[in-house]
Amino acid sequence: METLEPILAKHPFLEGLDAAYLKLLVGCASNVRFNAGEFLFHEGDDANEFYMIREGEVTIQIQGAGRGPITVQTLGEGEVLGWSWLIPPYRWRFDAIAEELTRAIALDGKCLREKCEEDHNLGYELLKRFTGIMVERLEATRLRFLDL
Repeated sequence: METLEPILAKHPFLEGLDAAYLKLLVGCASNVRFNAGEFLFHEGDDANEFYMIREGEVTIQIQGAGRGPITVQTLGEGEVLGWSWLIPPYRWRFDAIAEELTRAIALDGKCLREKCEEDHNLGYELLKRFTGIMVERLEATRLRFLDL
């Protein structure tokens, strides 16, 4: 039976991650797909996973008061979507919608939090990687608001 380990190992987000940690992550991973127009998540809902995009395109949006959805950033192949699973109260801070057929690996946030509690070195490795993503999202949001 083939596992998701080779796919995880090839994703840019996990580049250079120790093979033992990859094996741990496989236990939290699953293949998912979203059709064009389908929401991956909504702001305020429970954040129980993150996504490593394999193909397709996802738009991150916020709801503007009286303006409707405002696009913050569009993500594609090789990018990561979702860091809210990592920070209490584990609620999504944005909406995410597939712009086209999108395939991704979903990693279960609760499963990962448990593994990180058991192995703080794994937690630190993931936190270092997610910190860069968080900074990128916040910068994209700031730049988007400057445009408005």
